[in-house]
Order: sequence, then C-alpha cells, then structure tokens
Amino acid sequence: MITAKTILMKSRTDEWFGTDYTMNLYKGCHHGCVYCDSRSDCYQIESFDEVRGKEYGIETLSRELTQKRLKGVVGTGSMSDPYNFFERKERLTLQALELFDHFGYGVSVATKSDLVTRDSQLLARIATHSPVNVSLSMSTADDGLARKIERSVSTPSQRFEAIRQLAADGIYTGILLMPVLPYLTDDWATIETIIMMAADAGAKYIYPLWGMTLRDRQKEHYFLFLKRYFPELVSLYKQTYGHRYFCEIQNQTEIKMKFQKLCREIGIEYRMDKIIENYQMPYQAIQGTLF
Repeated sequence: MITAKTILMKSRTDEWFGTDYTMNLYKGCHHGCVYCDSRSDCYQIESFDEVRGKEYGIETLSRELTQKRLKGVVGTGSMSDPYNFFERKERLTLQALELFDHFGYGVSVATKSDLVTRDSQLLARIATHSPVNVSLSMSTADDGLARKIERSVSTPSQRFEAIRQLAADGIYTGILLMPVLPYLTDDWATIETIIMMAADAGAKYIYPLWGMTLRDRQKEHYFLFLKRYFPELVSLYKQTYGHRYFCEIQNQTEIKMKFQKLCREIGIEYRMDKIIENYQMPYQAIQGTLF
C-alpha cells in the first residue's frame, strides 16, 4: 500500500467522456501492455509493473465525496486499470462504486479486464440515478497477437463477452480503439473485425486513436518487444518516426474514412461529443445542470 493525500481530482477537461473528476485507487499495472504510455518518465511511476493500492483510499474518497459542493461523473482507468489483479481481493473499485451509488455520483470506467462484469449490477443501479459508461480498450481482436502485446490481461474475446454482458444489463458501453499500432494493428481487416464484433456484442460506440505514443522509458520497453517478436519493424519505426512523441498510422486518411462509413452504416457512434450526449442527456432533463 502507498499513502495518498487525495483520491478525487478535478478533471483537466470534460471532453474525455464528460468527466468532472478523476480517480486512481491503484498505482502501477499488472497487465503488461507493451505500449503503455504510463511507463513514461513524466508520470514518475517507478516499478510500473508492481501494483499498489492507496492506503485509506476508500476512507479518503468517502470524505471527499461528502465535501464536494457539486456532484458529477468520476472517471477511472486513466493511469492504472481499476480492475487489475489486486482488485479481486482488495475490492477498492467495488467499494468506490458503492460510494458513488450512495452519494449520487456517476462514473466512467476504462478497463481492459472482464472483471468489470462482477460489478455490472451495481453499475446498473448507479445508472438509475446518474450517468454511467464503461469502455473496454482494444487494439486487436486477435487473441494470439493480444497475448504478445497485452500479456497479462483478459483476451479480446473475453472483453467482447464483457461488453455483451454489460450491454445486456443496460450499461452504456463501448470500445476505446487505442492504441492502433503502426504496422501491427493498423490494417483495415483488423479494424473492420473489431467494429463488427463490437456491434455484435451490443457496443454503442467506438472511440479511436489513430496511432500510439512513444517516449523515453515507454519507447525503450516497446522496442524491446519489437526486437523479440517483430525485429523487422525496429528499423521501420526509427526511419518513419524518429524521435516523435505521437506516431500516427501511415494509412490514417483511408482507414479513418472506412471506419466512419462503416460505423454510420451499422449505427455505432464514434464522436466523443455524441457519446457524452448519449449517456448523459437523460440525466440532464431530470437533474438540471448537475451532469
């Protein structure tokens, strides 16, 4: 456990799923995603693969929720997955959701773990009074490739099943299509498969990031992965991107057009402003400007 003076932070922007606050009850992550930006020096997380919960985090969160003048939507999953391995035992995320239900707050969850389905009924209960959405992150629908790039997390097939269960329980759920890895997961066949499987599972939206970030420790970690599994791509990355921070996919214009066209045809939203509107609008009518 690590100490933390505060748990609930004011969001820097409400453009990310319309969140008013952010929350991270854990530090570090077990999932082993080779591309994770949170490894970067700027976040100052040493031993990133070691997960630590925040001591007295629930007590601190409860106190902070009672002190806030305005309620709102709390986002979680930005720096550490709220459904990491420790959550099965520590249940910090579960306890936080119970507090949101009690105090009347909404929640926006981002995760790669199907453990989120454990809390599906609780999320549905929160949704009776406050906005709720759950995003499952995807970079590929291929379980084999996923075991290389996301070594210790639920497979894509398990995540699609989680979406199916959440959707069946009435949760507004969808996919974060990110990162899209240049030369690895940026082909149309991969992206089209994700879209169609998402639609079949009942996803309401897919929000993409057409590329990935690469800097300092994160870049070193990712290149070690490439050298082991795809050595032919190392020189290609260096030639194409050099020292860039954001590495956009090379075929972005074509892929983006195909992506938007297919999403419109099958009725899946991909614009952030509309995603926010779709899951928050019903509560604005009831609660005025609260959400």
